[in-house]
Amino acid sequence: MARVSTESKSRVDWRIIIAVAALIAVGFYLLMSALIFRVGFPLDDTWIHLTYARNFAEHGEWAFRLGESSAGSTSPLWTFLLSIGYLLKLAPYTWTFFLGWVVLTVLAIHAENTAKQLVESYKPRIPWVGIFFALAWHLTWSAVSGMETLLHGLVVFAILAALIRGSRRYLTLGLLAGLSIWVRPDGLTLLGPILFTAMLAENSWPSRGKAILKTIFGFGALFLPYLLFNLVLSGNPMPNTFYAKQAEYEVVWLSKTLTERFTDYLFPIIASPFIALIPGVLSWTIKIIRTRNWGALAGIIWFFGYVAIYFMRLPAYQHGRYIVPALPVLYFWGMLGLLGFVTSVNAHKRIVFLWQSLIGILCIAFSLIAARQNAYDVYWIESQMVATAKWVQQNVPPNALLAVHDIGALGYYVPNPIIDLAGLITPDVVPFIRDEARLAQYLDETSSDYLIVFRSDYPNLTALRTPVFVSGQEPGPVEFDNDMRVYRLK
Repeated sequence: MARVSTESKSRVDWRIIIAVAALIAVGFYLLMSALIFRVGFPLDDTWIHLTYARNFAEHGEWAFRLGESSAGSTSPLWTFLLSIGYLLKLAPYTWTFFLGWVVLTVLAIHAENTAKQLVESYKPRIPWVGIFFALAWHLTWSAVSGMETLLHGLVVFAILAALIRGSRRYLTLGLLAGLSIWVRPDGLTLLGPILFTAMLAENSWPSRGKAILKTIFGFGALFLPYLLFNLVLSGNPMPNTFYAKQAEYEVVWLSKTLTERFTDYLFPIIASPFIALIPGVLSWTIKIIRTRNWGALAGIIWFFGYVAIYFMRLPAYQHGRYIVPALPVLYFWGMLGLLGFVTSVNAHKRIVFLWQSLIGILCIAFSLIAARQNAYDVYWIESQMVATAKWVQQNVPPNALLAVHDIGALGYYVPNPIIDLAGLITPDVVPFIRDEARLAQYLDETSSDYLIVFRSDYPNLTALRTPVFVSGQEPGPVEFDNDMRVYRLK
């Protein structure tokens, strides 16, 4: 007995193992970025969140431009969490990456713990499920992106995992669904699987009615304040990005064939370790249909509906980041199928070893590829958006009116008033967001002083104009066929 007790005390807590694995994964991405160029963010949208966060922390204003309240932040909750970094003097980088690591760790721990609850025979010395979540490149990339993507994935996973376990805590589930709205507007879709489960899992109409009321009450308690928040800021119930993104990509995206659009969405999913989990997903799906696990089935229906919504409206650009929040539960289904096979009495040891080895190899291989790509994305943002912003900061009068597409870094580094050609903080342009003739007229009407865009995005607006600044002129780790330019309009 003394020997067992000693072994128990010497064994490292599995949660610490997962936290260290997540830290190594995040650290590797940052190290790769530093070696190839420098540490930074792979998306310009991150700087939008950071600008709102800084203005809120330092001035108490929910605004992209001080003195102009706006609903340009898609994720108020994430922006609020980022603002803490400015109060602690750890922003913009240290605190943001720390938050990413914390969310990744919590998600991985939650996945490991849920797997243990659902698969009684899964009692490993090493928390393989949690480690997989920490190393899956979509999730690690999201952790270092500075965006709300992974936080939304955590809330989505918490709700769908609870439904898989058979949770009937409908008030809590409703509150979580309401909380998800504060992370991303598409959290509204999470009401679907909760209500679906309530209708099928409860065995009487009074219990169904009570479950639905609890869900709606919990959801409404957080959703109604969210609507009021946006109405006060912009006069619309949803953030400006909800309308602007759809308007911007409507013509271009819908002009593609269904085959092209399907490929765009399928590739980010299969270009990952998930490809080795597909047999597990199929096995687990068959099992939950046979056992009539309505909560799990609701999650599957939600997944396909969620992806379909984005498939119909927006491109799967930037590594499919809009559907990344749905990937944790997809990975989890695959892991449950794998565990079901590995722990079965009929499992062939050689097949188990080969399957587990393949997943491990793919995790490492895709992490190497993704970390390098992340570094290239950081270089793109730093050499184009950030470099342009710093040039404007030093060479353009602070009162000059800037007409800008990709406002993130520019908004963060310069104090100038901005017209956002993408409509995130200038909703006036949304009705004619891709009409260059109307945009030119609008810029004349507003007496804009400078136009700052990528040359290929607005060929008519930039035609016959000579730029006063062209980004990306210095040699770098990778060459791009587009560049951000500054044009003087007056």
